[in-house]
Amino acid sequence: QVQLVESGGGLVQPGGSLRLSCAASESIFSVYEMAWYRQAPGKQRERVARISSDDTTDYADPVKGRFAISRDNTKNTVYLQMNSLKPEDTAIYYCYVAGQSALTIRLRDYWGQGTQVTVSS
Repeated sequence: QVQLVESGGGLVQPGGSLRLSCAASESIFSVYEMAWYRQAPGKQRERVARISSDDTTDYADPVKGRFAISRDNTKNTVYLQMNSLKPEDTAIYYCYVAGQSALTIRLRDYWGQGTQVTVSS
């Protein structure tokens, strides 16, 4: 069963905005770190933004001042607000969660299925 569900991707013109969402299922508890990664065609996956359990955030240099990561712990959901989008932001965006399995109580990595973001005129 899918444990992270992503939404919010799509096609947008340069300078536009999108908001990505990622919701964790009840099979994940004690969520510690949440992050967004992206992978452009022919490139390696890179971390875009990260938010810890104490709400400390950090961003990759290319998106600083344009993207903002946030989380809603009551919904176990992480968001990525993307403003002033550029063509080079085009990629598949993946949600990441470090948390414990409700079944095994083991710490593990969880990945979303990916959502396509395309910035083009």
